[in-house]
Amino acid sequence: MTDSILLSTKEKLGLAADYTVFDSQVIDFINSAFSTVAQIGLGPPEGFMINGNAEEWDDVLVSNLHLNGVKAYIFLKVRQMFDPPTTGYHVTAMEKQIQELEWRLNTYREGEQWSPPLVPTEGLYPEEPW
Repeated sequence: MTDSILLSTKEKLGLAADYTVFDSQVIDFINSAFSTVAQIGLGPPEGFMINGNAEEWDDVLVSNLHLNGVKAYIFLKVRQMFDPPTTGYHVTAMEKQIQELEWRLNTYREGEQWSPPLVPTEGLYPEEPW
């Protein structure tokens, strides 16, 4: 298995490494999933995106074994957009897997770098009780 994000994702999708017809779509879907990962609070603070075969998992995961769920999450999100299941049962199962990974990744992130929720302090209430 390759360390390239694009090539390993294509491999899981059943696409040959040298078959590049769908690369731009797969790249867009991978970057969309990385956008969600960044919103969860994982990966580089500035976010992460790929442009081709050069970017590797170690560039974003920093070899943290707890974040291997990011790989599964990226693949499931790409699969959901690129080649969605044809039956309602499989769609629901995939959505549940994605939701569980989002929850687990978010829970992991909160345990590592928890920050209190932002509380608006201006203009929300006429008299601020706090």
